[in-house]
Amino acid sequence: MPVPLTLFSLPCAGASSVMYLRWRKRLPSWIQVVPVELPGRGRRLHEAPERNLDALAALLCNELGSQLPERYAIFGHSMGALLAYRIAHGLRTGSAPLPVALAVSACVAPSLQDWKRYADKTTDASLVAELRKQNGTPDEMFESPELLSMTLNLLRADYRVCASFRYQKLSPLPFPLHVFGGRDDEIHPSRLEAWQEETALRTSLDWFDGGHFFLRQNEEAFLSALVKRLTSNATMLPHNPHAAPASA
Repeated sequence: MPVPLTLFSLPCAGASSVMYLRWRKRLPSWIQVVPVELPGRGRRLHEAPERNLDALAALLCNELGSQLPERYAIFGHSMGALLAYRIAHGLRTGSAPLPVALAVSACVAPSLQDWKRYADKTTDASLVAELRKQNGTPDEMFESPELLSMTLNLLRADYRVCASFRYQKLSPLPFPLHVFGGRDDEIHPSRLEAWQEETALRTSLDWFDGGHFFLRQNEEAFLSALVKRLTSNATMLPHNPHAAPASA
């Protein structure tokens, strides 16, 4: 059995940590899934959603920094991937061990992010159209005015966070990066391949049948690939953050 590994998992826009709870039963026992809750949802519903991605990443870095195990990886889907990327860089400045890998799915590489895409989606109609296009929201949600209103308000806040992102060229991350994409997603392959610019080590890219939410539509194949990638990193020694400053 591989060395135990903690997997911190960040949700996509409009979602909460609940989206990863089922992974605890579907992933092997040596992977401890820790869904990360963001302000404004779930058990943090009483907190105001953050308006800025860098500020949100800094907040989560401070929170995670006190509970980081010796071996861990970070995963994020869509907005969660962009947030995971920022957190990975933020953790380089502390004294805690760095992740053995960063895993991202359904997210354009940081250097090719278009913040205007998110800034333009502010109306209920535009957000509903986005949800339907991504095909990751249950039909029951659209049939419940109360649930739909809550979802749209949270999605609007999260898109505001995405719109705040501005790319800065930083020194490459000193650990492997695993990228996952859906063949029917609107993200062009080249915009996923560009993630390789963000690490000094190897990058993997796995494709799956399905759209933006292929990790649900093709869950068994996706989780199998995720486990395979994490298995290859599970025996890596923790990195020394002081040997890899996060300077541009």
